[in-house]
Amino acid sequence: MDEDRVVLLVDDDPNDVELLQRVFRNDPLANRIVVVRDGVEALEYLFGTGRYHDRDPAHQPQVVLLDLNLPALDGLEVLRRIRADPRFRKLPVVILSSSDADRDKLAGYELGANSYVRKPVDYQEFADAVTQLGLYWVRVNEPPPRR
Repeated sequence: MDEDRVVLLVDDDPNDVELLQRVFRNDPLANRIVVVRDGVEALEYLFGTGRYHDRDPAHQPQVVLLDLNLPALDGLEVLRRIRADPRFRKLPVVILSSSDADRDKLAGYELGANSYVRKPVDYQEFADAVTQLGLYWVRVNEPPPRR
């Protein structure tokens, strides 16, 4: 599969991961989802280091779905490090979090998040939100051209 069509899901909650995978699996045009469970692994994947030393970081995911409450390194720090590297400044990053706190939303946008989506508690609402995210970021959005 084309590496450009990967959705990188950064989330440590197994229930949320399963729901997201199920929603994307039910979509015949869905991209491949790569799941990483903490902030350190997310950076290793993106930068092609550690466990992902054989991955070419020039092949960026279509979108990163980033939870804020992560072990090892929180989502805001992951976003800060992504945006600090010129190679990843245009990479679409959607914060997908259960937090409804204004400080989290503000911090996410100030660090360069493209969108902030609160995870609904209700299963069907969450499934609908994920479907809409997939439709927009994977099918509708036109990523910046590669140089």
